[in-house]
Amino acid sequence: MSKVCQLTGKRPIAGNNVSHSKRRTKRRFLPNIQKKRYYIPETDQWVTLKVSAYAMRNINKIGIYDYLKQLEAKGVDTGVELG
Repeated sequence: MSKVCQLTGKRPIAGNNVSHSKRRTKRRFLPNIQKKRYYIPETDQWVTLKVSAYAMRNINKIGIYDYLKQLEAKGVDTGVELG
């Protein structure tokens, strides 16, 4: 499963592990991606999305339909047809 949020586009970034002696080795910081199923009552459909915890908080705050509408207005391809 790819670690990319379908709504926000968050993806892994690279950084360093820094030991006590300040030796640096490469590591990856992974986003908190969850597979979640949402019901959109306005269109009477269920959608399954891979979303970050950040996107889930936004969905809880403003609702899935309004959030998808905002992203659509910005030109983000979410892969969800709103009808």
